[in-house]
Amino acid sequence: MRAIFLVDNGSLRPQATHNLRRVASALSLQLGETVQAASLLHSNKIPAEQVDGIPAITLGPAAERSAEQGATEIIVLPFFFGPSKALTGYLPERMAALQARFPQVSVRVAQPLVDERGNNDLRLAKLLADNVRDKRQVGAKPRVALVDHGSPIPEVTAVRNRLAGQLSVLLADEVSCVAAASMERREGDEYRFNEPLLEHLLDTPEFQSGPVILAMLFLSPGRHAGEGGDIADICAAAEQRHPGLSVTTTALVGEHPDIVEILHTRLRQAIDGERFLLELPATLDNAR
Repeated sequence: MRAIFLVDNGSLRPQATHNLRRVASALSLQLGETVQAASLLHSNKIPAEQVDGIPAITLGPAAERSAEQGATEIIVLPFFFGPSKALTGYLPERMAALQARFPQVSVRVAQPLVDERGNNDLRLAKLLADNVRDKRQVGAKPRVALVDHGSPIPEVTAVRNRLAGQLSVLLADEVSCVAAASMERREGDEYRFNEPLLEHLLDTPEFQSGPVILAMLFLSPGRHAGEGGDIADICAAAEQRHPGLSVTTTALVGEHPDIVEILHTRLRQAIDGERFLLELPATLDNAR
């Protein structure tokens, strides 16, 4: 028996749970098998009445319930852009704790949305380009900033930079330029790879005037990318500093219908054993 979970990092904002459930439902229809929406952390603290009366779940307890009900195979599909520490650190530890209780259960974690060592998949960049075109005025050649949260992991920032390069090629003569930026970064020179910060980019001569489209490399609405969130505050402050600047933000990546097809590919690769991020085989010997 198999249990499949679409997993994000987790948010206290109910909009993030709504979006995760919407994507999991669409993925279930495409796969022909139930895909459950779960978060690594946080979302279980959302009052149930804010998420349609159905409590949001976190992966650890949800996977344990599946094991109690007879599941011997857990497939985790990350709703993440790259190999964040939540996937390579916290998740294996949490699944190892699951296996300590249920040694008959195997765990396989699919690749995130961008598989750096897989095929040169342009679908995510094309999705971003769609979002930019939706906000581009006819005849205008805006500057584009591809902005993500910012990560302490260089491999995750490399994913953003790769997407920025692909987006620049796809948009070609439709825009003036494409630059990558982070919403925030940790202090210290060791995290300088996140630069430029969005607020700094919007202060440069190239970006402080005229139309700028912010290509949002975020999956779900939340404290950062939601209405009245941190990104909106950064843009509003920049527009106050530079009266000639006009910033327009795109829709979020995880709200685009084509995200389901990319996730379906990653899930099928994991189910078929073709490509995956991590595997924890069943430890049946421990059960003896």
